[in-house]
Amino acid sequence: PEEAGAAVAAESSTGTWTTVWTDGLTSLDRYKGRCYHIEPVAGEENQYIAYVAYPLDLFEEGSVTNMFTSIVGNVFGFKALRALRLEDLRIPPAYIKTFQGPPHGIQVERDKLNKYGRPLLGCTIKPKLGLSAKNYGRAVYECLRGGLDFTKDDENVNSQPFMRWRDRFLFCAEAIYKAQAETGEIKGHYLNATAGTCEEMIKRAVFARELGVPIVMHDYLTGGFTANTSLAHYCRDNGLLLHIHRAMHAVIDRQKNHGMHFRVLAKALRLSGGDHIHAGTVVGKLEGEREITLGFVDLLRDD
Repeated sequence: PEEAGAAVAAESSTGTWTTVWTDGLTSLDRYKGRCYHIEPVAGEENQYIAYVAYPLDLFEEGSVTNMFTSIVGNVFGFKALRALRLEDLRIPPAYIKTFQGPPHGIQVERDKLNKYGRPLLGCTIKPKLGLSAKNYGRAVYECLRGGLDFTKDDENVNSQPFMRWRDRFLFCAEAIYKAQAETGEIKGHYLNATAGTCEEMIKRAVFARELGVPIVMHDYLTGGFTANTSLAHYCRDNGLLLHIHRAMHAVIDRQKNHGMHFRVLAKALRLSGGDHIHAGTVVGKLEGEREITLGFVDLLRDD
């Protein structure tokens, strides 16, 4: 285990598979990662927890992309390891301060919606695929008129042949304004701005802002951290709330002995930027345990 821990620390910092002459041109001692503690996993055979520390200078400021590329980019393909899982990250405040974080946060959202002292109630429009934009907007109106604060697009509602994004945005905005006029409350619909390119994603967010709606949405794992951080910056500058969907998270975090724990993905999202994210549920069709899920909630709200 000591050898494996050292190999992980080296590969994710200054090491490679052989000695190279350029090693002499820098101070490797200053830049190398260090595996400083190893302990066996309780109740498991041949499983160990390795604690690895990295010098702060190895990471680009304000870049979740670079942070993950450094820490988990290559080491998961190591032949020497049967399986590897990133359980947690402890990030120093000096590095955290280089990130913008959520565009607005809980208090600003409540102020925008004028809703206090209770949870916000929303639902996802179903069937998520197959409705025309007009009928989709109709469903949004019925939900908001019936008392919900929000409705939302599902993760894969982007811009398909049966419902192009611009049509959906227009009909949803119409539904929001109609429901607001009839109820006297501020309403919203999470308009999914996720797209094939960053430019297209920002274009959709700009259109949402022009319509005057309060919130857009992004799939931060399938869309990528660079795209997500760009959208979070745009939302902060332009007064849009940003909802985050965690589509694809189970590919990364569901296996208990390989991949990455969701708490790491949650921390990454706090840095990259989002006002709220799916943190799992304790009821319903998807997996999740009560204590773990509530732990994610506390982590995401932590100062």
